[in-house]
This record gives sequence, C-alpha cells and structure tokens, in this order.
Amino acid sequence: MPIPAKPELANLAEAPHGSLDYVELERRGIDPAEIIDFSSNVNPFGPSPKVTEALRQVDVGRYPDRDSLLLRRAIAESLGTSIDRLIAGNGSTELLHLIALAWLRPGDRALIVGPTYGEYARVAKLFGAETIAIDAAAKFGFVPPVAEISRRLRDLHPRLCFICNPNNPTGQVLDPSQIHEWATESPETLFVIDEAYVDFIPELMTAGIELRENLIVVRSLTKAHGLAGLRLGYAIASPAVIGNVNRVRSPWSVNSLAQAAGIIALTDRECVQSSVAQLIASKSQLVPRLASLGLEVVPSATPYFLLPVGDAARVREGLLNQNLLVRDCTSFGLPRHIRIMPRTQPDNDLLVQALQTCK
Repeated sequence: MPIPAKPELANLAEAPHGSLDYVELERRGIDPAEIIDFSSNVNPFGPSPKVTEALRQVDVGRYPDRDSLLLRRAIAESLGTSIDRLIAGNGSTELLHLIALAWLRPGDRALIVGPTYGEYARVAKLFGAETIAIDAAAKFGFVPPVAEISRRLRDLHPRLCFICNPNNPTGQVLDPSQIHEWATESPETLFVIDEAYVDFIPELMTAGIELRENLIVVRSLTKAHGLAGLRLGYAIASPAVIGNVNRVRSPWSVNSLAQAAGIIALTDRECVQSSVAQLIASKSQLVPRLASLGLEVVPSATPYFLLPVGDAARVREGLLNQNLLVRDCTSFGLPRHIRIMPRTQPDNDLLVQALQTCK
C-alpha cells in the first residue's frame, strides 16, 4: 500500500488555466501551431526584439544567479525602490505558493475577492486553510463589493486576503487607497495583491507604493512583456516580509534565460507601451463588432474582457473546431461567459466570423 500523502491533497484539483492545453490538442489531433489563442491574457505581439538577442548571449552551461541580483536591480531601478524589497520568482504563481507556504497554517482562513484566479484557493487549501470567497455579481458589472469585503475582514480576521488588481477574468480594478484602508483596519491580515496585469492599464497606480508590513504585491513579467514561455515574476514588500518569502524559496528557481530576458524587457519600455496601445485599439475595434452580433461585452478596464454567450463550454468547443481558442470561464463560476484577449485585426476578423456560427 502506498504511503498516504498529506490529507490536504485528497480533494485538491488542478486549477484550470487559459492558453493551449497540449494534451487536449494532441488527443483531438490539432496542431498547436494552427491555433489562434484568444484565451491567454498575454501580449499577443510578443516580447521586445532585444529580448531575443539577449537570450542568444546566455551561457546555459552555468548555474543561474540564485538571488537574481542583476534582475532585482533592474526591477528596483524601474520602480524606484531598493532590492531588499524585492524577490524574483518562477512566474508570479510560484510566489503565491511561497507566500502560502510561509504564512498559512491548517485551520487558518484565507479571504478571496472573486470571481478570480483559481490558484489563490488552491494554494490556500494546499496548506490546510479554509477559503472564503466574496464574489462580485454579474448584475453589478462585477464591481467588487467594497462594503461586504470590509465587513468580512472585520468579522473573520483572515490570515491572508487575496486580491487580484486588475482582476482576472473581469478586468475590474480597485483603487489602491481602498486596499491600504483595509490593510490599516486589519493589521492581523496579510494582503496579497496580485498585479500581474497592471501594465495593461498605464494610468493605474500600484498598491506597492506604500509598503506596509501586512502587504505584499505580486507582479508578472510574462503578461504585458510577452514572456509567458520563460515564467518570470516578482514580489514587492517590506524587507521583513520579503525575508520570510526568501526563507522558503527554492534555490535557482529563476533560470538564466528568464533573468536575462527580464533585465532587457524592463529597459525596453517603448515596446510594452506600443503593444499596450495596440491592444487598447484592437479592443475598441472588436467590441462594437461583437455588439453587432448581439453580443454585449462586459465593460472592463483591461484589454481582455468577459463576453456572455449563454453556454461557454459549447461556444469554446465550436470555436476550437475552427482553430480558435477562448477561455471558458466555467472554472471561475461563470458558465455563461468566455474571456477574450484581443489580437491583431485579421485574427479578430476570424473570431467575429466564427462566433456568428456558434454563439
């Protein structure tokens, strides 16, 4: 008989994600290269050309810098902070796991503002915590229920509170001043603010400007910078909080290619700005075309958005049969919605044409 694993694993399922599922595509006999992917909230225009050149210079025969020193210096310079307030990770999701590992104990409570990224609940359950979700309602445009969140924070005193800002999949945003108000009123709660998509909204302020001892901001260099294949993220917090995350971090988790790419990507701000401007323009063109089909986009502050289609699984299936991939939001508790990240106009044209046959 096998040795039993920890009991928290018994009912722990993998959180569904966007992007290509290569096992599914192989089973269906679909060539991944033929798929046009609207399902992943990643810059479809790709990384800076300077990144590709930098990757050619990396010596993959040497161990990477286990502390990501040069990368953290580049991040610190871009943010105007010090490197002792930063930690790099193998994507922002690794950092979420490390935060849960460092703070959550069996029986703790984790408050999650949703509907949102499934990994928050998953990492909390992995370490034996109870998860409490406060979901924004579709009838209110998925605007977070601030009063309800405040009440639950006061009543529950959770160990962690996960807030995605801008949120995935809704594209809604919270004013960082509201987050800091909650952090002030609930000093016993560590607020984990996931800003993976903040670069898609140039005017949005970060919650990391004022670094409290009960606040950690997690950010991604794979979304707007187009580095999803390399897995790269970082967290900003006070030195004491960063020190605790560092204690549970695995050595060499950020490989040399990711570190080199991140350093260069941070210096080429014009590339990101140009890509984001193209995405905003692409969305502005796509939304009225969807409306002409009788499909009303849920307003969002981000380029990506929710689209009510009645039966998300059926629509995803119909589009995938035409080599177009969208995000079925059933796993977010939204079985009537798909999520779309706009792409180039020719790609958007194909999506609009396909939706006419399977909406």
